[in-house]
Amino acid sequence: MPFSLYLLALAVFAMGTSEFMLAGLLPAIADDFGVSVGTAGLLTSAFAAGMVIGAPLMAVLTRNWSPRLSLFGFVIVFLGAHVAGAITTNFGVLLATRVVAALANAGFLAVALTTASTLASPRRRGRALAVLLSGTTVATIAGVPGGSLLGTALGWRATFLAVALLCAPAAIGVLKGIPANRDRVFTPALRPELAELAKPRLALVMVLAVLVNAVTFGHFTFLALVVTDVAGLSDWWVPVALVLFGIGSFVGVTVGGRLADSSPRPVVAFGGPLVLIGWVSLDVLGNEPLVLLPLVFVLGAVSFAVGSTLIARVLHHAAGAPTMAGSYATAALNIGAVAGPLIMAL
Repeated sequence: MPFSLYLLALAVFAMGTSEFMLAGLLPAIADDFGVSVGTAGLLTSAFAAGMVIGAPLMAVLTRNWSPRLSLFGFVIVFLGAHVAGAITTNFGVLLATRVVAALANAGFLAVALTTASTLASPRRRGRALAVLLSGTTVATIAGVPGGSLLGTALGWRATFLAVALLCAPAAIGVLKGIPANRDRVFTPALRPELAELAKPRLALVMVLAVLVNAVTFGHFTFLALVVTDVAGLSDWWVPVALVLFGIGSFVGVTVGGRLADSSPRPVVAFGGPLVLIGWVSLDVLGNEPLVLLPLVFVLGAVSFAVGSTLIARVLHHAAGAPTMAGSYATAALNIGAVAGPLIMAL
């Protein structure tokens, strides 16, 4: 795999850490700004909304830019938003920085998905996407717990600054690692690219991506309650379960990336139902701690194997939308990530 893919994955790692790190920082942020934890929770909602809206919006706004320029610009905006968030004393400004960061995150991921698929040969595109998405899985394993520990030791603002620092080498890497010959010479008209959404196969794959992510994140959001209330374990076991899920997701992305190139249909046909059955059964099987913890690992692996394969298929079926395909995949995944927890909370 080209080294530039790993530089893109570094940026995805920083952005994934930022997306999930607030779960452990909200009480400190609420106390610092003198607002309720519920109000501080708007920071999470703002980021989620920005991700859903940002993917297609940013893809349209930057479709005439070269991939390298777009990726660099998104990383710099993301970096700046975190520096601004770390130094502000106004909660409204912090809320605005989360929206800006989400827009940059969504735009970066949309362009990076398309770029990653062009950096590898057609037979290795699934693996290339797996390398890129591994940044998110590593964020759940190391970035989020590390950010929580840093926030506990030095304050939540230090975590924001740490994310910004991670973006610096990623920005340099984009300029140095994305070849100049990848820059676009011709940009197709927008209407034909949007017309790709009418393709039945593309629509089906996007719907499946929404469903898989909705089921996954709808249950994952409340995993801590399963660990403590259903399994009866102490709070100390929650990070253990989260790390097991993160390790499983890394394994799933890696294996799924290989299978996406050779056997995508079996992965979706067999793995999709397993995702649904596995998460639904968690509330029942989770009564036994000896079953719960291995099951969390397996669910992370299966969910991300299927999810990464579906991303690859979205890009495959949206080949006629070279500037928008990545945004279709990003939007589908984030719609599921937002809708799932909302449905589960009803």
